[in-house]
Amino acid sequence: MRADRGGIRWMKRVGWSVLALLVVVALALWFFLRGSLAQLDGRRTVAGLHGAVTIHRDALGVPSIAGDYRQDVAYATGFVHAQDRYFQMDLLRRVAAGELAELFGAKALPLDREHRLHRFRARAAQAYALLPAADRALLERYAAGVNDGLNALGTRPFEYGLLAQAPRAWSAHDSLLVIWAMYFDLQGGSVRRELARGWLRDNATADQLAFLLPAATRWETPVDAPKVELPQAPIPDTAPAWWGQPGPRDAALLATSALDAALASNVASNVASNVANNVANNVGSNVGSNNWAVAGSRSATGGAIVSDDMHLGIKLPNTWYRAQLQVPGGQGTTRRIVGVTLPGTPFIVVGSNGHVAWGFTNSYGDYLDLRPVAIDAARPGQVRLDGAWLTPAVHRETILVKGAPAETLAVRETPQGPLMEAAGRTYAVHWIAHEPALVNLNLGRLEGADTLDEALALANAAGVPAQNFVAGDAAGNIGWTIAGPLPRRARPGAADTFPLADGAPGWQGWLAPAEYPRVVNPAGGQLVTANSRQLAGPGAALLGDGGFDLGARARQASGALSALGPKTDEEGVYGVMLDDRALFIAPWRERALSVLDDAARRADPQRDKAARLLRTNWTGRASVDSAGYRLARGFMWSLYELLYSGANAQLAAQGQAGVALADKRWPEVVARLLDERPPGWLPRQYASWEALQLAAIDRTIADLAADGRPLQDATWGAYNTAAIAHPIAGAVPALRRWLSVPADPLPGDSHMPRVAGSAFGQSERFTVSPGKEERGLFNMPGGQSGHPLSPYFLAGHADWVQGRPTPLLPGPTEHTLGFAP
Repeated sequence: MRADRGGIRWMKRVGWSVLALLVVVALALWFFLRGSLAQLDGRRTVAGLHGAVTIHRDALGVPSIAGDYRQDVAYATGFVHAQDRYFQMDLLRRVAAGELAELFGAKALPLDREHRLHRFRARAAQAYALLPAADRALLERYAAGVNDGLNALGTRPFEYGLLAQAPRAWSAHDSLLVIWAMYFDLQGGSVRRELARGWLRDNATADQLAFLLPAATRWETPVDAPKVELPQAPIPDTAPAWWGQPGPRDAALLATSALDAALASNVASNVASNVANNVANNVGSNVGSNNWAVAGSRSATGGAIVSDDMHLGIKLPNTWYRAQLQVPGGQGTTRRIVGVTLPGTPFIVVGSNGHVAWGFTNSYGDYLDLRPVAIDAARPGQVRLDGAWLTPAVHRETILVKGAPAETLAVRETPQGPLMEAAGRTYAVHWIAHEPALVNLNLGRLEGADTLDEALALANAAGVPAQNFVAGDAAGNIGWTIAGPLPRRARPGAADTFPLADGAPGWQGWLAPAEYPRVVNPAGGQLVTANSRQLAGPGAALLGDGGFDLGARARQASGALSALGPKTDEEGVYGVMLDDRALFIAPWRERALSVLDDAARRADPQRDKAARLLRTNWTGRASVDSAGYRLARGFMWSLYELLYSGANAQLAAQGQAGVALADKRWPEVVARLLDERPPGWLPRQYASWEALQLAAIDRTIADLAADGRPLQDATWGAYNTAAIAHPIAGAVPALRRWLSVPADPLPGDSHMPRVAGSAFGQSERFTVSPGKEERGLFNMPGGQSGHPLSPYFLAGHADWVQGRPTPLLPGPTEHTLGFAP
């Protein structure tokens, strides 16, 4: 009995000891996490400042940074970026340089090897040496601010504590790597696209290829014409051998669009694969954006109105960091620039300077060539390129790996770019991103632009991935051009969007800014870009087609802007970003209903339910409560799978992307077939085109009801649910609750202005008339801070979910941090 009581007392002592230990560990973790929160108030003395700088923060944590010297403002911008977002900045430079494995271990090696091929860290050093002295000084002061901000934290940023790593200092070169990280985001799918198109070319006749890869569709809405006048290719008598052949199921494609299938990935089991998947799944997707401008002739106040929402993979923290910068404007004046920055760089990326406002969308031009290379065992170490044998330069790249020996990667480089192996061939990758002379800080000079013409000229010389640049000025002028480098092609056109034939001319050199196409003050008083073909006229040949969207989103936005009437304001223009009308999916609903006739419905009760939902639960929008929308959308994607699975299976066996990446206009190909019904294109396993469509409907129903859920509960919102999280959430599931947004159902989809996926969509919404910034509107999906204990971690997120416009300008000051020399 005494022994029993003694045992109980011992167990209680052990229990209390364990509890005390857990409390101590929890408190230590709490204080560690809080130690990496940003400093919001106080005064700091800084060596190297020319004058005083102040940082005022409002209730959302948005900083207003003011100083009398531009370099001092850059220093303070670096300071707040580091304190709020250092881990994000680190990932951007590591993604560009191929250095993720140093932080995350061997699971990041595949992505590092792929990116290290381009040797962007070495190119960053070259690009930095070519910058004007003033730009180098600006980056040095920004880097000094970053490192001081990092070192001023009480503890290292919490992510490094969880990874048992120490953050590495920031260098001026790293800001250029951030630009190359955006190249991967925005143009990184070009290789996969060209390889997929090359497979199609090798597995189809010329007539079949012309039909399968149309150069334009009825949806195109260029900025220089009402439509694109291109004849449709005739449908050949027979289909390729792979057409309609069965392949492995890809359930994701049935439930989602190409945009979502490329971007929405399951949460990885650890942070290395989570980060790598996020990056890898971004490239080659419909990463894009909307932007538009309304001329002063149609605005209530006479100034232009510019709106922009950039579509990217969304995580925590958000890609963009809001800021207001007050910098010297010349002749003793001060200029206020407000908008979003990209952590890792010292200037506003999208915004307004009081005279001009601007925004971007991805241009999807043709900026890369895959040039075939021949190898002969009799000539070791040499390759044949463009008809001549040469010896590539060999660069030995050391990839550091956490917890494992370093790996050495031999990168062979030719005058036409580094060599890569793909689908049993060797190619030289000739990418405009490889030119160090074309990466610069000219985008930051938009701070001083006073007129639209000045802004367009600055955009043409900007050292960023080529973007659609839409701008407007306070006088009411609006314009479009390309911001970023454009290659000079000997023969622009579709021929260069495949791996080139041996000896075929690719791009050589690049266009001078004076050669860039522009559209200024069009007759309709508005400009719209949304990743589709921009031009119908001769300028289109300068850009090529590097993966244009099919144009439905641009057409819908253009129509919505026109419907605002002869006079509109910021709220009206902002509202177009929330347009979730299902104009593109509506015809697919009609097709589904037409095939669900009385006989089809009597044959299967589930078909009858689907038909009733398509009629009664259709809102005409991608609304969260609509099962009808999800059924119609799934029907279109089921047809894609039934017709293209054979090709996709063969492409996947070679490690290549599917047909949806080869050409985003495939829905129009399928629509033409359903309308014209050519016998040679009906897969042999179906007795009729009606039977094919019923098979697609049955497949959609089976997918939506696979978990036993009643069909009426398979709404769009049940699928399109926010799954935005910090990358660390994949490594530490216990923290997911604190590192994720609420699982809100999201209205909107691809092919409409309100683009929304579970972890993809409008990374910011911005509308402003330059000079009237107090009327400007804004929201974004995450807060200013990347720290889950910060009050600014999710501040503003609920407004983004609901689409509520909030003021662009920062609100009243709640915190002030001062810097003095």
